[in-house]
This record gives sequence, C-alpha cells and structure tokens, in this order.
Amino acid sequence: MNLHYHPTIHLPIFNKIWGFIRKNTVMCIALIAALLTSLIIPIDKNYIGYFDFKTLSCLFLVLAVVCALKNINFFYMLAEKIVQLCKTARVSILALVYITFIGSMLIANDMALLTFLPLGYLTLSAAKMQKYMMFTFIMQNIAANLGGMLTPFGNPQNLYLYTKFNIPNGEFMSIMLPPFIFAVILITLCCCVFVKNEPLEIHKSGISVDPKRTALYLILFALSIVIVFRAVPYWLGLVIIPPVLLIVDRKALKMVDYPLLLTFVFFFIFAGNMARIPAVRQLFATLLDKSTLLVSVLSCQFISNVPSAILLSQFTENYRDLLVGVNIGGVGTLISSLASLITFREYVSHMPSETGKYVRTFSVFNFSFLILLTGFMMLIRLI
Repeated sequence: MNLHYHPTIHLPIFNKIWGFIRKNTVMCIALIAALLTSLIIPIDKNYIGYFDFKTLSCLFLVLAVVCALKNINFFYMLAEKIVQLCKTARVSILALVYITFIGSMLIANDMALLTFLPLGYLTLSAAKMQKYMMFTFIMQNIAANLGGMLTPFGNPQNLYLYTKFNIPNGEFMSIMLPPFIFAVILITLCCCVFVKNEPLEIHKSGISVDPKRTALYLILFALSIVIVFRAVPYWLGLVIIPPVLLIVDRKALKMVDYPLLLTFVFFFIFAGNMARIPAVRQLFATLLDKSTLLVSVLSCQFISNVPSAILLSQFTENYRDLLVGVNIGGVGTLISSLASLITFREYVSHMPSETGKYVRTFSVFNFSFLILLTGFMMLIRLI
C-alpha cells in the first residue's frame, strides 16, 4: 500500500480554480465583499429589496442576443467591410476605433471589445503595421468605455442607474452628450497625431453570414433594445428571447457573461448592506454632498465603475453627476473598468513580452483622458 502523498495530483484542479479566479477577479472580490458585509448585516427579508431584477433581466437579454449575432460573424463582417474602404493606416485605425466606439453604444463596451479587438489585431498584422498595435488597442479600449456612455445599455452601470432613478430617455442623452462629444474630439485628435497617414492594404477574409439568422437575431436585438427603453415590459423579453435562442442557437445562451451578472448580484448585496450601516451612510453622504462627480470618478479607480455606481447610488439622489462620474471614471487605472481588463488580457496574449510597456502607455493615455474629461465636466458645472 502506497502511503506517499503526491501533491501534483491536485494541480490540474488548482490551476482551473486559479484560472477562473484570475479571469473573474472582480466577481470574486464582489462575492467576498457580499459575504463580509453579511456578517455585519445578517440575511433577512430586506435582502430581496437589494436586487434590481429589471436591470439583471435587460442585461441578460442584450448579452444573449449579442452573443448570437457574434456567433454568425455579423459584427466582424460589418466592421471588415468598413475597414476595407480605408486606404491608409490613419484612416484604418480611426475606423477600427470608431467601430468600437459605436459598437459599445449598441452592444455594450465589453462585447464591443471582445468583437473588435481581434479585428484590430488581424487587420494590423495582415497589413504589417504591428507598430500601431499597442496604440490601437488602447484607443479601442478608451473608445469602448467612453462610447458606451451615451446609451442606457452601452455600459452596465448606465443600465443600472437608468433603471434605479427612472431617468427619462431625453434627459439621459442630454446628461451624457457633452462628455461624449468631448471624448470623440479627444480620440480623433489622438489618432491623427500618433498615427501617420501611410498607405495600407487589407485583404478580404471571405466571411459571410446567414441572412435568415441575421434577420431573426436583429429582430430579437430590436426587441431587447425597446425593453431597455421601457416600451415593452422586461418579462416579455424573458418569455420570448431565451426560448428562441434555445432552439436556434443554444451556444449563445452558454456564452453569456454570467460572471458579470453575478458581479451585479454580489454588489447589490454589498451595497445594500453598506447602506444599512449608519456610519458608512453618514460618511458617503458627506463626501458625495461635497462633490458627487469627483467622488464617483475616484471611486472607479479603486473598485471599478459598476460597483461604484451600485454602491454610491445608495447615498445620493444626484444621479446626473453620479452618471457622468462612473462613466468618465471608466478610464484611468486598469481596474477602473471591466472592459480595460479585457483589453489587457487580449493584448498580452498576443504580445506577452510587452506587458510592462503596455501598462505604462495605457496609464499615460487613460489618465490624460481622465484628467481632461473631469476638468471639462467640472468647468461645465461651473458655467
């Protein structure tokens, strides 16, 4: 009988667990935060009031349909056709960044990056323009974080705040339009300054899409959007969209970013518990009363924009500054937005030797955008 212990037997399981934690760090932190605060505020009937079921449902429906469209290469083909019209490196990179910018408004920032970062990599690699790879990834990341701020479904925190405060559609757009326009100007200037107008040749990939499935998925996408805009009750989407996808594209339902949904769930618990602690409520109320915009921007740099929106919304009714703050606060540190971590993982998977250089360059551009956007919005508030 062999009584020797072999620790290597358990390594595969440990590696899988560690890999899951690394991939879903924010979700794991949210879980720990929820558990710790549950020791202070024991589970009771008030917990059910923490959850915004409409936000979770809308986010799930949009993500599911976007995954289905991604599976048939719809966004890839659309972006490829646009890029093929460009003839120079500058115009091509602008096109890649604008596609990501617009994509984040329609399919959420993380999905826009997962869809269009590979296109940027393939385009620049095929054209032998790897020297612009880092800059393009960083600009696509900034574009995804800032482009998504114009629509309620562009960024996850938008959907939450839009639903929680019942913000009218017109008011939402008017709040976010100034920083959106300023962000477009800054991104365009950066691409024009840092990319030379040199010739670029891009070859077709030959990818095509199924017209019937495309039509069906676009109808489902339209339905999910009108649900977000409150034209249709969200339960109707739950009755229609998942069953249809279960029949025509079961893989899309499997691909939904469930860790993101669970992150929301855990932070709902954390934020709800924090709001029931008198000392915490007093502290945040005092800070937010001084400057909701600055506090929300700074909060994003340490705990990311989604948890910042959920937490701070418990202590202020100033949703205008909170909405702006958790959107422009998405640029800055690597952890200020989940989307930034997606870009980081994607880039280092292609260029592992440039990890340090990427973090330094990323920080310079992101903090420059953060300072300019925050200063711009504070100036507007004074006017």
